[in-house]
Amino acid sequence: MAEPKVNELMEKVVSLCKRRGFVYQSSEIYGGINGFWDYGPLGAELKRNVKDLWWTSMTRRRDDVVGLEATIIMHPQIWRASGHVDTFSDPMADCLLTRKRFRADQIDPQSGTAYHYSGARDAETGKMVAEAYAVLLPAGKPPESARKVATQYYQARGLKQVELEGERTEKVENSQRFNPENGSLLTEPRPFNLMFKTYVGPVADEDNVAYLRPETAQAIFAQFKNVLETSRQKVPFGIAQVGKAFRNEVTPRNFTFRSREFEQMELEFFIPPDEAVEALTGSVAKPAAPGHPGAPQRNWGWQLWHQYWVEERIRFYDSIGLPRTSLEEYWQKPDELAHYARATVDLLFKFPFGTQELEGIAARSDFDLSQHERCSGKSQGVFDEELRTAWGKLDEATRQRLSDSYFQHRQKYLLKAGVPAEQAARDAKEDAEGLAKGQYIPHVIEPSAGVDRLILGLLTNAYSEVTTTDDKGKTETRVILRFHPKVAPIKVGVFPLLKNKPELVAKAREVNELLRAHMMSFYDDAGAIGRRYARQDEAGTPFCVTIDFDTLGETPELKDTVTLRYRDDGRQERMPISALLGFLLERIR
Repeated sequence: MAEPKVNELMEKVVSLCKRRGFVYQSSEIYGGINGFWDYGPLGAELKRNVKDLWWTSMTRRRDDVVGLEATIIMHPQIWRASGHVDTFSDPMADCLLTRKRFRADQIDPQSGTAYHYSGARDAETGKMVAEAYAVLLPAGKPPESARKVATQYYQARGLKQVELEGERTEKVENSQRFNPENGSLLTEPRPFNLMFKTYVGPVADEDNVAYLRPETAQAIFAQFKNVLETSRQKVPFGIAQVGKAFRNEVTPRNFTFRSREFEQMELEFFIPPDEAVEALTGSVAKPAAPGHPGAPQRNWGWQLWHQYWVEERIRFYDSIGLPRTSLEEYWQKPDELAHYARATVDLLFKFPFGTQELEGIAARSDFDLSQHERCSGKSQGVFDEELRTAWGKLDEATRQRLSDSYFQHRQKYLLKAGVPAEQAARDAKEDAEGLAKGQYIPHVIEPSAGVDRLILGLLTNAYSEVTTTDDKGKTETRVILRFHPKVAPIKVGVFPLLKNKPELVAKAREVNELLRAHMMSFYDDAGAIGRRYARQDEAGTPFCVTIDFDTLGETPELKDTVTLRYRDDGRQERMPISALLGFLLERIR
């Protein structure tokens, strides 16, 4: 099997997505809009399959996770409490010549000679523009290249016959201050908030500002108490949500990997703090070895819960066709962690454009619920009668140790949140005393995955090419998408051997009706049977069924049987129609 070169694979996948109806550029007939993508017939099925599989694995097959579907626009104070209004930004720099905007931290370092100018004068009018400017040239490029760019810069400021002033040169190493496309100097980096702003109501003023949500997580935190009280759940338990999110990315790139409108699949799994766990069970279990720790236990602390969800997520990817060997675990270093996180693992996949994140699994401590409690004035704590009883049975030394530990944790959070030291100490003392009453604010483990990134990963992982040569020496290269049957958009293709034989067509239609009630099937009678197989291979269909004359009884012992073809190896076998549905269902679920 021939594998496409890495630097060609992305172009081939993008072309296939357009050609076969997986992904289209949004608003294409008007020239498109950067960072937005539409999913065509096959893409919509693929995406729905992935979301349904995630939802089923997270909620329907678990007793300790329930679902939520929240609005895209929420009260703007939610985003102030979460820090998105003040800190959800990227450092941006603009090209002084073209005004093109760049993520300052993603500009490739450049080296060369920088040509500095103190200003320029118009040779005809004597008008002076006293603005400093610079152009970076890589080694080997003539000075005239820098002067040409500088001339364009000053012409844009009203000079016609430009005479450059004060030219000087400087050797530059690994600089990110210049436009990598034309060498022009960039502005100083400045923060650029990524949230889309809108207005609620008829008046577009600051009193009515709202935001399109940049993530689905905060809605879960904001509805935590409602879900807890109505779902008959008890900590530890989780709330799952699949939904749209929006980020005003300045430089969307790599097809659907980084876009401005996307979907997330997020779980917030709420657990007791370790102090409560120890009071309840007598000890806090911690990881003893890498790998899956097994079924959850009452004495698990946050570290074991974090390890458990990392392994659960890897198992999910393996179940839909991305094996563990295709993923990398990146454990963020202490200086890379968000200030509230105790640990974060990024699950990475090797895309054609580089190894990038598919999902992050973060141990977020009790930061989120604490923030919403502090900013809303509404309690986000839980009451555990069992904890109150267990606390009363502890010896004094253990009570004091656990209380001190909880006090220190709460005080640390409050100080980071900007609460004055004296008040932070009082509030933390009150929180620590709450343990004796069975009260605490839950901690959170958050697996957060991007649907669109996963779809792109599945597409690139499934893409393969097969080159065959027929008896006449003619060579043909075919594309096969080797999707796992669970995620494949079309599960089975159904074909009559010939479309001009009414009895074959009628039987094929009958078989298709049998299957389509249970799975996505596709009836096709156009062209040679080999071409029909090839079309389904390119769509990623794992099975094809052909109705021929033996199905009708031409060979009596084969009556009411069909030819079942396997996508990945082209193997064929006869199967009774009566066994077909059960056989396929077993393999696509």
